This record gives sequence, structure tokens and C-alpha cells, in this order.
Amino acid sequence: MEAQPHIKIIFKRYLDNQSTAAELDFLFGFFGTVKEPELRELISEALFAEDQKAISGPDYQQKLQLIYRKINQHIVEAEQELAPPAISQRSVWPRIAAAASILLFLSVGGYFLLRNAKPQQQQIAQAQKPDLQPGTKKAVLILSGGKVISLGDAKAGTIATQGNTNITKTADNQIVYNNTKQSSKEMIYNTIVTKRGNFYPLKLSDGTVAILDAASSIKYPVNFTGNERRVEITGQVYFEVVHNANMPFKVTVRGQTIEDIGTHFNINAYDDEPTIKTTLIEGSVRINHDVVLEPGQQAIIQNGITKVGNVNTEQVIAWKNGLFSFKGTPISEVMRQLSRWYDVDVEYPNGLPKTTFTGEMHRNINASQVLEVLGYFKVHFQIVADSEGKKIIVKP
Repeated sequence: MEAQPHIKIIFKRYLDNQSTAAELDFLFGFFGTVKEPELRELISEALFAEDQKAISGPDYQQKLQLIYRKINQHIVEAEQELAPPAISQRSVWPRIAAAASILLFLSVGGYFLLRNAKPQQQQIAQAQKPDLQPGTKKAVLILSGGKVISLGDAKAGTIATQGNTNITKTADNQIVYNNTKQSSKEMIYNTIVTKRGNFYPLKLSDGTVAILDAASSIKYPVNFTGNERRVEITGQVYFEVVHNANMPFKVTVRGQTIEDIGTHFNINAYDDEPTIKTTLIEGSVRINHDVVLEPGQQAIIQNGITKVGNVNTEQVIAWKNGLFSFKGTPISEVMRQLSRWYDVDVEYPNGLPKTTFTGEMHRNINASQVLEVLGYFKVHFQIVADSEGKKIIVKP
């Protein structure tokens, strides 16, 4: 839905330093409630008010910097209002949260341009600070006999044969299992493991797709036989299952069983997470032979108790689409995601801040860029390096 004309006018007045206090409150109230398509339209029109120049052109950089600086300044001014004898915090904090959310939104599409537009001296200084690279498509394949193959280093083509099944690495770095002869009844198992800072896609012999997030694993037969298809996982895995009513697909994780009834679903079952979350994208799944989910529902298992509710599935599977997606997410959960993706430990020397985050960012940027934007939510982050490696220090 397109932003109303008066919003566009107020936004332009804001960028031109002509908005009144009432207009400012109205605008940032709008920022706090607007849906992403409306916001994208509003910012796009501000960036391309006169023409449709290339998105990487100097005009785009200048306009984006202007919006970024303006909203950043608004955060500073709003925070100053909180100092005694400040006005009611109730009217100020929503504006700060909205402004920070806008900065987080801008970071998705414009962060690289903002970084490139900074003075060279500042770029050099920042380059000297410790940083962390984003995760990459890597994993290890463990064959039935114990042989380990590094999938990141293996060349495209057939990399191994197990029984009557060829294991092939595609040109786009994906593993595919293909049966060459009539299926054998012998069950031969392989395992794929991703470390922290890695992810990997896999196509099983039945055509089912499994995408492993960082610090995850999947154990599976190279060829499915019998009356069921059963795999075991750890961590987080997204499945697109090829349905076969005569041979149901089952996933075992931390003592729980998720059975496919023709579906796409995501399982988050990291050992350092307090719950097991199974989210249905389409089709149907059955949890522990009992609870059946409908599309858009999530089953949360904690201490043997299962609760079912509706969720935003796009947020749940944002990771497989290359995004961090937060909505009222506690800092502890956010930092666990960053820890796994950037292969880094996190420390809270002054205790865990009671901060939540809302917004989206690409996962293919350095950790320093993510932390810089999250810092607008009144939390301080620092990447440090010592003899034991790098870590992220988090302080209120």
C-alpha cells in the first residue's frame, strides 16, 4: 500500500529541515507503525525524486547519506530529551525506537554505499580494527566408512560412491545423491556437518532438499528403503520434502520426531536454545505422532510440553534467504545467532542487557557492520582480539 501524499510531503519537509515539532512526532510515529512496502516506497521516492539514476550513482549516495544522518541526529536529540528534567519518556522512546528501526532498514539496501562514501582515512582506520567475516558455503561430508571430505575444497563432479549411489557436487556447490542401479536394501549412512560460520544445501536421493544453517548436522541414508525415510539432525535445518505417502519422511531431533505429510518446514533445535521450534511453511507435519501443524504455525517444545501458535514464517526462514530478521528479539538470542554465523564467542562483562531488536539485515556483511547498526538500540559492542582469538564484548 502506497504511503499517503501528506506523509510524503512531511518526509520531504523533514529532509529539508522545515518540519515542525508536531510534524516530527507524526512522522516518527508513522515510521514506528508503517509496513515495509510503504517504507520502501517512501524512501525510494526520496532518493529518486527527480529521476531514476543508477542506484550506485553519486546522487544516490548523497541522498542516502542525508537520510541516514538526519535520522541519526534525531536519535541523538531524542536521547537528550531523556536527561532530567526530561519530558515524559513514554512520548520520547517510541520515536527513538522508530528511528533506530529506520536505520536498521536502511542498512539492508544502502550500508555498502554509505561505507564506500566515507573519507578514505576513516576507512583505513576502520580496516585496522578487528572484524569478523560472514559465514560461507562450506561443510564436511562423513562417509559410512569414516572418510571425511571437505565440500568447500572438493571440485564439481562425482566425489564419492556409496553402494549404488553416486554423490555429486554441482557447479553451484550443492551435494546431490543419485541412484545408479536398482536400490539396495543395505542401509548406508552419510553425515554432513557445518561448523560455526558455515551453511550448506543438500539434495537427498529422494529429491528432498535440506539446507543446513551454521553449527548444524544431518545424518541420512544414501538411499531410502523400507516403509519410511528417517534422518537425524542437530542445529537448524530447512526441509523441502518430496512427498511419498507410502514412505513418510521423518526427522529425529533431541528425542523428538517430526513427520512430513507433504511439506516445507524449518526446525530450530540448537543445544544452546531453550526450545525446539518446528515451523510449517506449506503442507502439513505431525509432531511426536500427535500435534499436526497447519501452514503458518509453529510448535515450540520445552521440557516435554508442546505449544502451538501462529508466526511470521518469512522471519523464521529469513536465515536461508540470507537475512537476519528480528522482531522484539532479546539480545541473548540475537547474539547466539551472530555467534554461530561469525564463529565467535560473546561475553557480557556487566551482565545481559534487557534490550530487544526489530529489523532486518543481510547476513553477507561483516560483523562490525551489523554491530554498528545494532548499537543504535542503546547497547555497546566491541570486537576484540587476543591470543585465544576474537570475541564480541557486549555492554549496556
